[in-house]
Amino acid sequence: MTATSLRASLSSAITSIDAKTPAHRDRAVDGLRALALLAVPTGHWLLAGFTLDPQSALHNASPLSSFGFFAPLSWVLQMLGVFFLVGGYASVLSFRRARERGTSTAGWLRGRLARLGRPVLGVTAVWAVMAPLLYGLGVPMATLRTASTLVIQPLWFVGIYTVITALTPWCVKAARRFGAWSAVPLIGSVAVVDFLRYGPFSSAVPSWLSLLNLLPGWMFAYQLGVCWGEKRLGKRGAWALLVGGTALFAALLLLFHYPASMVGVPGEARTNSHPPSLLVLALAAAQSGAAILVRDRLGRLLRRPALWAPVVVINLSAMTILCWHQTALLAAAIPGSFAGAVPGLTTAPDTLAWIAIRLAWLPLFATLLVLIGRYARGFESPWERVSRGRRAVAGLLAAGFAVFALGLA
Repeated sequence: MTATSLRASLSSAITSIDAKTPAHRDRAVDGLRALALLAVPTGHWLLAGFTLDPQSALHNASPLSSFGFFAPLSWVLQMLGVFFLVGGYASVLSFRRARERGTSTAGWLRGRLARLGRPVLGVTAVWAVMAPLLYGLGVPMATLRTASTLVIQPLWFVGIYTVITALTPWCVKAARRFGAWSAVPLIGSVAVVDFLRYGPFSSAVPSWLSLLNLLPGWMFAYQLGVCWGEKRLGKRGAWALLVGGTALFAALLLLFHYPASMVGVPGEARTNSHPPSLLVLALAAAQSGAAILVRDRLGRLLRRPALWAPVVVINLSAMTILCWHQTALLAAAIPGSFAGAVPGLTTAPDTLAWIAIRLAWLPLFATLLVLIGRYARGFESPWERVSRGRRAVAGLLAAGFAVFALGLA
């Protein structure tokens, strides 16, 4: 195919995507979701490194352990607040349309949860088969342990998102009755738990108490999105979120000495994201306010077909990106480990040169993800032709991989 014909084909595809987009489609919301989606693999690929042991096995490492001044990068790449905001907004619209069609709440929930569960079942079942094959080909067990941790790591998000999605009908009721104030108890409960685990009584508080932040911590931005979708959160509220969230974020960093990184750093006693701390919610509030404020301008920008087409492609592959981006990284790193110390790939992330070289690796990771996605996207489609027996086998394989990844076997 010549360059001219390739450009013509690409132009035709872009025009077709734009023409097929319904007039009522909220392009800005899809654009925000695409931005948050891309931040996930970008953050993991940049902030997750490896070291090699004498047996050429891969072990997790982070450049943040050596370069704490890169922590602000995690403030930009941690966009789960935007993702949950948009998720809440989209769920409200989907729930409303389903009710108008006469679909029951239970029926709507089954459809939403199936869309989330199929890709997770797919990636874990595939890895359950791949792991013994890789071991048979000489991949060290330690490398497989590292790989399983990386694969399972993003899937906690899907689990939390699934639970929150199931609570959507109650979120809608709260939004209609209390408006954006319905999100205040969520941030308040996280503040109380943070005070208990980090305050003057921390020595008497059991470590499991932090798990109480899991649901309200990630539900906060989702509830804001529900309020936005119900038209109970507008620009005035968005400005309050942006200013208030930024002020709280600065206070927690400067006065209460919260860790600066939004992601966990090996060796650090405290982490902001697992489970979410008040700092994560402050960032989510500021991001949510900014997202609502830029909506109109972003929507006008995405009227351009060349900008809109990649947004559509990314949104159609949302779960594939979330579930398989770590596999794309490992598809380069595992073969690289057999070659020894490959700069920016299997060498320790403890030099500025490593960061520059890792940036050069990103196009390869992205290409591998696209190639993997050509086959993995099938897991996002309804499994209409998959028998119950095969589904049961996939479930057993997924459960087995989860046991292995969590170190229970």
